[in-house]
Amino acid sequence: MADMQAASLYQINTRVWLTELSRSLDKRATLDDIPDADLDHFAELGFDWVWLLSVWQTGPAARAISRSNPQWGREFAEMLPDLKDEDIAGSGFAIQGYTVHRDLGGASALTALRQRLRKRGLKLMLDFIPNHMAPDHPWIDEHPEYFVWGSEEDLAREPHNYCRVQTKNGSLILAYGRDPYFDGWPDTLQLNYGNPALQRAMIGELERIVGQCDGVRCDMAMLVLPEVFERTWGIPSQPFWPTATQRAQELVPGFCFMAEVYWDMEWNLQQQGFDYTYDKRLYDRLRDGHVRPVREHFQAGLDFQNKSARFLENHDEPRAAATFLLEVHEAAAVITFLSSGLRFFHQGQFEGRTKRISPHLVRAPEEPVNQRLAQFYDRLLAVLRQPAVRDGCWQLLECRPAWDGNWTADCFVAFSWTGKDGEKWLVAVNYSDHPSQCYVAIPWDTLEGQMWQLRDRMGMAHFERNGDELSAQGLYLDIPAWGYHIFDVNMV
Repeated sequence: MADMQAASLYQINTRVWLTELSRSLDKRATLDDIPDADLDHFAELGFDWVWLLSVWQTGPAARAISRSNPQWGREFAEMLPDLKDEDIAGSGFAIQGYTVHRDLGGASALTALRQRLRKRGLKLMLDFIPNHMAPDHPWIDEHPEYFVWGSEEDLAREPHNYCRVQTKNGSLILAYGRDPYFDGWPDTLQLNYGNPALQRAMIGELERIVGQCDGVRCDMAMLVLPEVFERTWGIPSQPFWPTATQRAQELVPGFCFMAEVYWDMEWNLQQQGFDYTYDKRLYDRLRDGHVRPVREHFQAGLDFQNKSARFLENHDEPRAAATFLLEVHEAAAVITFLSSGLRFFHQGQFEGRTKRISPHLVRAPEEPVNQRLAQFYDRLLAVLRQPAVRDGCWQLLECRPAWDGNWTADCFVAFSWTGKDGEKWLVAVNYSDHPSQCYVAIPWDTLEGQMWQLRDRMGMAHFERNGDELSAQGLYLDIPAWGYHIFDVNMV
């Protein structure tokens, strides 16, 4: 299990980062060229984890498909109007092998980078893609039985889900990797979890990864659950994750597993050994803008919540700055990142980038920095570095009507954090498009007989309140649309 209740993770698109670095250095940059100053900055911002996306070896087969797929090509050209072939390196999720990509400097460069991260107290997370492999993975020739096979009828009926592959064993019809709700990914081939030998081989791959990082983010982790796999392919299988997570943690105690997971299967995967699971449900509720489902989301047990990875964007989702109006973005961020669990941030989020970068591309478009968002995230990260909101006790608070008939108390989401040494923080957000009023119930029973100062660490609000009144009535708040407070509460 991860040792922090509210750790912070920063996701970086490794290939895009090195492309930008290559331009500044006027040479092809590898992991060895990443400046120490950048790593210092990540540590200073308060991150515990750095997730380097797309470090594994990809091959020419997937790259050729990425460059020739017309639908993807339109998406790439929209992202990069001056698109060149070299910008399309193939998806980082079409793995030819779990070795560090030679263009990134290979295994030695990753080892050296990991040592530099460790010196700064930073842990390294890498990708594990359990569902599929690239079309030119060595297993195609060596172990074709590791893949899902199809028939001539399958290929004729579903050419979007099957393909003909030439191997040293002859021509085979194999399935594209996919999830049950979409067409297959044509740059991948589906692994067969109904084959126990494949499961053992994938645990072997994981054993090699375990020695190179401190944790893995498992792509579409629910696709290999027996019930999902059989629904998709009609093939029964045994559970994979309990064995895989246990084996990794036997080799490296404390090794961390984060699941990309949807369809309300988060708890299932937490029970199978995952330290963190994506909290897409919270993201969707915030994006929809309805406050009550957001507040009700936080009524789940802390054993579940502490294992939730909270985000406003990642490489799969649209950019937060393109999804949320500016004031809504700030309110949603306060709710997301002041809750318990893993605080999951994405490269470009702090600068207000609006264009999502396809994982097939190695270059990002140039965009101006949104100065208001940059300043907002500077202040928010300073709050998140406080010991009480990292290692303290989190609690959802009740918000009561400010007066009879005032329904706007229902528009609030409020939390408290209590530090190990008694530090007190109170967070309140009016997640609505109109002013709202409420009394926030105070969770501390040590306020009576004293005056208390509430200082907003994100704004100018500064109150002094009588502890007896706070205990009896709660804290009265009148907050404008999408407004928020993060109060540091101290005795006067």
